Amino acid sequence: MATLENTMAFLDRSPSPFHAVAAAAALLDQAGFTRLEEGSAWALAPGGQYYVTRNQSSLIAFRLPNETLTAWRMTAAHSDVPTFAVKGDRLDGDAKYARLSAEGYGGMIHYTWMDRPLTVAGRVIVRTKEGVESRLVYLDRDLLTMPSLAIHQQRDVNRGHEFNGQKELQPLYGLSGGKSLTALLAEALNVAESDILGRDLFLCPRQKAVRIGAEGELFQSPRIDDLACAYATLEGFLHAGTSEKLGQIYCLFDNEEVGSGTRQGAKSTLLPDVLERTADALGLTGEERRMALAHSMLLSADNGHAVHPNFPEKADPANRVYPNGGVVVKYSANQKYTTNGVTAGLFRAVCDEAGVPVQIFANRADEAGGSTLGNLLTQLVSIPMVDIGMAQLAMHSAVETAGSEDPAHMAKACETFFQREFTQTADGVYTF
Repeated sequence: MATLENTMAFLDRSPSPFHAVAAAAALLDQAGFTRLEEGSAWALAPGGQYYVTRNQSSLIAFRLPNETLTAWRMTAAHSDVPTFAVKGDRLDGDAKYARLSAEGYGGMIHYTWMDRPLTVAGRVIVRTKEGVESRLVYLDRDLLTMPSLAIHQQRDVNRGHEFNGQKELQPLYGLSGGKSLTALLAEALNVAESDILGRDLFLCPRQKAVRIGAEGELFQSPRIDDLACAYATLEGFLHAGTSEKLGQIYCLFDNEEVGSGTRQGAKSTLLPDVLERTADALGLTGEERRMALAHSMLLSADNGHAVHPNFPEKADPANRVYPNGGVVVKYSANQKYTTNGVTAGLFRAVCDEAGVPVQIFANRADEAGGSTLGNLLTQLVSIPMVDIGMAQLAMHSAVETAGSEDPAHMAKACETFFQREFTQTADGVYTF
């Protein structure tokens, strides 16, 4: 269960996208990867392993082959989760209470955020002697809550309730007269309040990742969607090792939950820029670059909905996935997922080789599903893709649940995928 324990530790270390990227970067540093900066020249060598970040919230790591590049093997996951962005220290209202000003980020299940200990994590921009510097911050204390209105004051609350974000989803910081959030941040970072020039802060639940179930067969944590995939794909990438002919790329993108249309999102130039700079370093011609992409493949890793024990009718009758059932391959007739018969077949062949079980997910025909990274990336980098994930419950809740065996399934499938050579000999035909 080492993979599960490492996944849970990664989840605990990643209360914000900035922390998730820092946690991934630390693992890459330990594995001997060289950090690159987008604003500096890249000195790349065959067999080298490197990574680059953008906005501190997205990361791409890559290995170059020892010999001539023939294809890429890529995975993509995302670093962000539905949460609340902090807009300010004080929200006007009752003079006896102190509330932060917050705004929803992404589509969360609102009621799951009520009446639980919360805190703040993200980054703070501070003034230095040389200029400005971004520093990560996590206030490691039970700091905030969103109190529910008592049932005596809303007798029909259990019949359903629509939340007003401005009125009902503003976090209680305490009673008036205490230290401001800015003061707490300054203390945590050992800077003067006047030296705090900017910040990107989010609310986060205080619960740690835990195993549940009679045999510990499930685990529960905030941010399982999608940081469990972010870790498992990274473990597979790290364990794969350098290939003779394959280039290997691990992607972790921010802002998937709000459409990916940012400088650091999947719709940005980050992946195309990395591909272009590596191809230039390897001296590939335009023809060779296009040939390599034709032989490439990407796994878009984002979780899928497990059959709910209390709402089994919500699952498609013919495509039902369960925790610990193996890696989920996701289909969408409307192409919200990139999987097709060919890419699914290739991935299933890889999983068979790895000894990893596979299960098929599709939404009910009368319920639209969400989209993810693959169908956005394919608009920028046109290569075969397949959408995969883990089966989980309570997606977009403040705390989610998944199977304890599935991170290891995902990691092993990705490790084998990163090592596996296959060639497109004709459109729709591959040889191993």
